Amino acid sequence: MTVIAVMGVSGSGKTTVGTALAEELGVEYAEADSFHPPANIAKMTSGTPLTDEDRAPWLEAIAAWIRDHQKTGGVVTSSALKRRYRDVLRTGGEVWFLHLDGDRATLAERMKTRSGHFMPVSLLDSQLADLEPLEPDEPGRVFDIHESPAEIVEAGLAAFKERA
Repeated sequence: MTVIAVMGVSGSGKTTVGTALAEELGVEYAEADSFHPPANIAKMTSGTPLTDEDRAPWLEAIAAWIRDHQKTGGVVTSSALKRRYRDVLRTGGEVWFLHLDGDRATLAERMKTRSGHFMPVSLLDSQLADLEPLEPDEPGRVFDIHESPAEIVEAGLAAFKERA
């Protein structure tokens, strides 16, 4: 079965959309932040962007989760900023990307108003600089974060079901 990876920069709504998608599909949900080693969390909390080397074990752990959910399906979040990161995730099996996209001002405002998250607004620009949009040969679709989470979930499910 295909795993849905909800991707986008911090503040795009990955957790909100991902949990709702998993609930609608009746599959397991995994939060990408739970795959980070403590050193990555500490680095981001201090305002230091992660390097490709920092992200490598995190991406491999998410790919392993995807591999473990090929029979049952699932929904996982991941910033999946670069094509090569998405390529690593696809080593786990069949993945369909739901990319949450929006403008910097909206993302920054969301990041400022949420509580209990380690990611500072100061890292948003580095994420936006690294973001490589889905390419035509990558399975998935882009959704505007200005739509409500319910609208995104509904449109995302429709796009996911018609992908074949």
